[in-house]
Amino acid sequence: MPTSPDDGTGWASRGAHGDLGGDAETILGSRHPDRLFWQLAFEGEPAGFVAYDVHPGKQVEIETFGLVPEFVGRGLGGYALTLTIGKAWELAPGVERIWLHTSSADHPHALPNYHRRGLRTFKTEERVRD
Repeated sequence: MPTSPDDGTGWASRGAHGDLGGDAETILGSRHPDRLFWQLAFEGEPAGFVAYDVHPGKQVEIETFGLVPEFVGRGLGGYALTLTIGKAWELAPGVERIWLHTSSADHPHALPNYHRRGLRTFKTEERVRD
């Protein structure tokens, strides 16, 4: 299974806190030893993955969420995100807030999918891409 989803936008090498360098060591956690991973599967096939960071103050960040290219466009994103959010609520006692970052480089259905699952836009920023 790939270490991250990538739909050709370059998203796979970016993280919420800037460039991850795209190397598996960084993505898989040597720089983030408390990061938790969850593989998404469909009919026994790896379909995507999620990386979670549990933060102080009863917060869980969905640091990475995505489907591998073979599963994009098959109507699985909403269900996968529902499972992802459900798991986030279970990662620490008393979780009060779940959050993630998105960007205009993500799949065009990403933001509407987040909103349909109960997430709301907290802040928007404009940045110049490298």
